[in-house]
Amino acid sequence: MKHLIPLFLLAAPALADAPIIESASATRIADGWRFDVTLTHPDTGWDHYADGWRAETEGGSVLGTRELVHPHVDEQPFTRSLSPVALADGIATVLIRARCNIDGWSRDVFALELR
Repeated sequence: MKHLIPLFLLAAPALADAPIIESASATRIADGWRFDVTLTHPDTGWDHYADGWRAETEGGSVLGTRELVHPHVDEQPFTRSLSPVALADGIATVLIRARCNIDGWSRDVFALELR
């Protein structure tokens, strides 16, 4: 006789905490824009850390990606920059999205209004 296990009793994969974008700023520079993004994330080392962020249009096009190549266990929050980023005329808002090496890209975004 087969034993059926109710689905609610099966262990679900544990999701790690997503990186949080604390702040972001954009500055016009000679050859585009510079983005400065401050993140917090409970990095535990190489097994779990925030490993990037990107700037996107509201339509979902990726404008640029900042790879984070090592954990920041003892540096929280931390700020990293990306430049130059080319923006088409008329873009007034850029969305910033963070990523960790366990869960991938966050669903949450930080909306940054450009001046």
